[in-house]
Amino acid sequence: MDQPPHSPPATSSEVSVVVDSATNDHRLNRPRIANGETANDKGKSRWGNLLVAYRTLGVVFGGLVTSPLYVYPSMHLKSPTEADYLGIYSIMFWTLTLIGVVKYASIALNADDHGEGGTFALYSLLCRHMDIGILNSRPASSNSSLSRSILDDGIENRSRLAKFFKKSVVARRMLLFIAMLGTCMVIGDGILTPAISALVEALSAGVLIILFLLQKFGTSRVSFLFSPIMGTWTLVTPLVGIYSIIRHYPRIFKAISPHFIFHFFQRNGKEGWLLLGGTVLCITGSEALFADLGHFNRSSIQVSDIFSSTDGFLFTIYPSLILTYAGQTAYLIRNPNDHDDGFYKFIPKSIYWPIFVVSTLAAIVASQSLISATFSVIKQSVVLDYFPRVKVVHTSTNKEGEVYSPEVNYILMVLCVAVILIFGDGKEIGNAFGVVVSLVMLITTILLTLVMIIIWRTPPVLVALYFCVFFMMEGVYVSAVFTKIAEGGWIPFAISFILAFIMFGWFYGRQRKLEYELAHKITLDRLEQLLSDPSVQRVPGLCFFYTNIQDGLTPILGHYIKNMKSLHQVTMFTTLRYLLVPKVYPHERIVISELGLKGVYGCVIQYGYADALNLEGDDFVSQLTNSLQAHIQNTSGRFPSDPSEVREQISNLEAAMSAGVLHVRGKTRFYVGNNCGWFDKIMLPFYEVLHSNCRSSLPALGVPLPQRIEVGMLYEA
Repeated sequence: MDQPPHSPPATSSEVSVVVDSATNDHRLNRPRIANGETANDKGKSRWGNLLVAYRTLGVVFGGLVTSPLYVYPSMHLKSPTEADYLGIYSIMFWTLTLIGVVKYASIALNADDHGEGGTFALYSLLCRHMDIGILNSRPASSNSSLSRSILDDGIENRSRLAKFFKKSVVARRMLLFIAMLGTCMVIGDGILTPAISALVEALSAGVLIILFLLQKFGTSRVSFLFSPIMGTWTLVTPLVGIYSIIRHYPRIFKAISPHFIFHFFQRNGKEGWLLLGGTVLCITGSEALFADLGHFNRSSIQVSDIFSSTDGFLFTIYPSLILTYAGQTAYLIRNPNDHDDGFYKFIPKSIYWPIFVVSTLAAIVASQSLISATFSVIKQSVVLDYFPRVKVVHTSTNKEGEVYSPEVNYILMVLCVAVILIFGDGKEIGNAFGVVVSLVMLITTILLTLVMIIIWRTPPVLVALYFCVFFMMEGVYVSAVFTKIAEGGWIPFAISFILAFIMFGWFYGRQRKLEYELAHKITLDRLEQLLSDPSVQRVPGLCFFYTNIQDGLTPILGHYIKNMKSLHQVTMFTTLRYLLVPKVYPHERIVISELGLKGVYGCVIQYGYADALNLEGDDFVSQLTNSLQAHIQNTSGRFPSDPSEVREQISNLEAAMSAGVLHVRGKTRFYVGNNCGWFDKIMLPFYEVLHSNCRSSLPALGVPLPQRIEVGMLYEA
């Protein structure tokens, strides 16, 4: 069944919405949990977080902690002096401190959307709070007057900026464009990270293929395997850095003073500005720290249960990088001619080969952070209907955000190996990587600023301080890397353009299809009129008729009744609906309503983008029929009626189930005639190509093939 890009507000509901008065956070009502947690439970939770934190070394921090391998070689210095190196180290120190510690570890991780992180999670969070976007952010709302008053109060309390987005189509489209660009850049990052980490082309390509083949076992297993490698790397490189500092330049930490940055740009001018395209690589992988939240959790990345007011990043990855870069810089100050191989040359000869082996393995493992992040953003895009449906496998029974997509995995593998073999020297890949890193950071800054204003209601002074510091800092980085467009910087734009064209083509086709369905929907009055035709018979059986819209019925229904001259004894018009929340609780998932006609019911199955479609076959049917029986009985309790009528409804349902179950879905295509404009003549056929080659959503529900019927219909564009 095709999922609609959005749905109109529901007219009935059984899910309430609560507002957190502190954050103005509208969320699905959750069961209250008693505060009776025992010390033993807390201990288990702490050790559990420690175990997951250990696993994050093999995934989340891989790209960031291995950046010393390629930062200095990516900078093209001409006769560098001691002052130049001190200025470069000062730039890297403050970049890691401000962007790594302050922005990502301290701010961005607190902007998760119920456990999901990344650019698209920020976008969905904003859409849900502003009630905008392609998808309708509200669940099927409760009949309760209390819930309605809460929603109305939330609307009244929206900020001016939220109201502006609600009114302005241009602003909403710009927000969508920014989110799409950020998503495409993260996927491009996932392609380039393995390539830039490569040391020996043929060997790296072979090891990467093995790495991609391991993805099917899930992030938890892969990370547990890789964490010893990254743990060794994280511990050993700063020790080598300390040795280098003591031996070559003990005064290196005087470069922490920002005045070295000003002197660096004063001396080098334009050349110093261009070198920022290399220094920005010191913060690579920081976006993965945020985007990989769904595979782990905030506590495991921050280790907040252990270090209450600080986070694990500050005590592990951050000092490792600061000391490693300090050691590299100290060595290069005394040996400026070794700049192009600045990492391996600063390793003492006595431990060179052990470090070489660890660094080779770490460089390959570093790819895992962006591979996992790519799976996450693709999954979010698919379930929010911004991307063609691909197979998404949940590889963990207790972590819904841990996902794997076979199609995406093998496409990434082919692209990564191709980039390594084509751009093997690393210089063009480094330039491309700088473009991706800086643009994703800038987009995250813009979205986080909107979150601060619209959701957190942060004081304007703090918002202005945050935006000015990070937008200016990252804007300078972006301006520097844009000069590298002709020297490899075009690679991520080519990748992003292709991905964005796919995303927009899918979105446009879904939007046009929904517009047609809303314009030609079958109302209940029209359905009653169709069923009153003497030639239309009610045949035995239970039919699940899938519809894309809630406020009315799909036009395929009219097409079906006119041609088949029948409707089943019990028919449930079923809408599979994704909400702009990560998860919907099981007791809130299935919403049943009576449509006022005998044996005809409405059913909405609600899912968040972090939920798994785990209803399978008979279990799917039994859950829906059990919910229908409960609805009939509950309705009779709330609105007393003839008991015989209730018994008759349940008896009819049981008889229909005995007669057989059928699932009917539409298979629609656009008819693009001569009257269509040139844009439709390009985009709608492209959408049909995507649609015909993507996966159907119905098999994801485990519906057996013999019980499925597809009804074809042409939609006139």
